[in-house]
Amino acid sequence: MTTTVQHLINGVWVGDPETERRNPADPGEVATISARGDESTVQDAISVAAQAQRAWATTPGPARGAILMDAADLLRQRHADVTRDLVREEGKTLAEATGEVRRAIDVLRFFGSHGWRLPGQTFPSSLPDTTVLSRAEPLGVVGLITPWNFPIAIPAWKMAPALISGNAVVMKPAELTPASATHLATALVDAGLPAGVLNVVHGKGSVVGAAIARDPRVAALSFTGSTQVGLGLHEVLSSRRARVQLEMGGKNAYVILDDADPVTAARIVAAGSFSLTGQACTATSRVYCTPGIREAFLAALAKEAERFAPGNGLESGTGMGPVVSEQQLATDLAAIKRAQEQGAQVVTGGAADGAFLSPTVLTDVEHHHDVAQEEVFGPVLAVLDIADYEEGLARVNDSDYGLTAGLCTTNLVHAHHFAANAQVGVVKINRPTTGLDLNVPFGGVKDSSSNTFREQGPGAVDFYTWSKTVYIGHDS
Repeated sequence: MTTTVQHLINGVWVGDPETERRNPADPGEVATISARGDESTVQDAISVAAQAQRAWATTPGPARGAILMDAADLLRQRHADVTRDLVREEGKTLAEATGEVRRAIDVLRFFGSHGWRLPGQTFPSSLPDTTVLSRAEPLGVVGLITPWNFPIAIPAWKMAPALISGNAVVMKPAELTPASATHLATALVDAGLPAGVLNVVHGKGSVVGAAIARDPRVAALSFTGSTQVGLGLHEVLSSRRARVQLEMGGKNAYVILDDADPVTAARIVAAGSFSLTGQACTATSRVYCTPGIREAFLAALAKEAERFAPGNGLESGTGMGPVVSEQQLATDLAAIKRAQEQGAQVVTGGAADGAFLSPTVLTDVEHHHDVAQEEVFGPVLAVLDIADYEEGLARVNDSDYGLTAGLCTTNLVHAHHFAANAQVGVVKINRPTTGLDLNVPFGGVKDSSSNTFREQGPGAVDFYTWSKTVYIGHDS
C-alpha cells in the first residue's frame, strides 16, 4: 500500500503527489508518493504562518499544551499504522520504529505539560514600589529542517518546544521520509492546532530548505543533518542575524580498558554501532582498546555482530534493517574499501546483499586513516589499539567532531576523569553511545553542533524564545 503525502499549508493538504520513495528493503514497493514544493510554496507557507502566529502567541500556555497532549493521544491510537509506514520508508526494524514513535508521543506529552510552567521569573528590585519580572517571548515564525534517520522523533522534538512557546512553524522533512513527519502533523491538526500555526513543505533541501533559510520573515532555523549543509545554512542565517541551531555529524569514539568485562563491552559497543543500521549521529564508529582486553573483546564483538543480521524490518527475527538508500550504501562500501586499501582487515561483515549490509568490524586501523576520522553513517566500526587510558582520551579528543563518546571501565577515577575531559556534548560510561533521555539537554561541540542552544529537556524552549525584562511601578 502506497501512502500519499501532500504539503500542509494554512490547515489544508495541498499539492499533487509526484515524488516516489521506494521501500529500501523491497525496492519493488513504492512506500510513499509525495508532493514537491518550490520557493513559491515556501513563501505561501511563511505568509500564513506569520499571520497565524500572532493569535497563537496570545493563546494561554495550558491551552497550547492541551493540543500537544491530545495529539500525543491520537498518535498513540494510530501507533501501528504510523510505525509500519516508518519501517517501509526508512527501513528500521519494527522494534526500533515502535520505540521511535513512542518517543514522539512522549515528547509531545513532555512539552504539552510545559504549557503550565513556561519560563518567566520575578526579581527583587532595588527601586521602591517596583516589581521586576521577565517574560519569555516567542520569536515568531521558525523554520525546521529534519533528517531521514529519525523521521518522526526529531520533527517532534523540534516542533513541540517551538509550538508550546507560541511560535508558528514551517517544516521541511527529509525527502526520503515524508510520511512519518506527515503523521505527526496530521495528529496536531486533528487535535485542534489552528490553521497556519504548523505548515509542512516537502521537496529538495537545495530548494525548499534554502528558501526557508533566506526568507527574512523566518526568525530562527533549527537544522539536523550533515555538517557541510549545516555550516552553509549557518552562513545564510547569520548574515541576516537570525537565530540558528545546528546538530550535525559525529565520529563517536568508545574506549575499552583492561579492567572492563569483554563480553559486556562488546554488547555495549555493538548496540551503539549496529542498532539503527548505524544510521544515527550518535552511533559508535571507532573503538580504542588497551592490549589486555583486545583479543577477548574482538572475539565477543564478532559474536555480538551476529545478532544484527540484516533483513526486512517488518519480518520477525530481523536484527538490523537495510541501508536507507543506494547512495548511502555506496558511501558505506566505499569507506570499507578505502579502509582496506589503507591496511585495515575485515574481522566480520564488509559485504552487502542488495540494500542489506552486514555489520562490519575493521581492525589494523590507524588513527589517521579515513575510517577513523570521517563519518560513515552506517554499520561500520573501526577498532584501534591504544597503550593506556591517557592515550585513549587523547585519541577521542583528536577529532573535528564532538557529539558523543563512551568509556567502558570499572575504575571510578577513570570514569569521572573521562566525563570531565572528553570534548563531547554527551558522555556515556558503560552505556551505548546511542539512546538519549528526552528530559535532558542534547547537543555536541566542534563540527557536531553550533553549540549555542541545546535540544530536548526543559531548556529546549530557550532557542525558540527571547527574554524581555519588565519594570512595573506601583506608586500610591
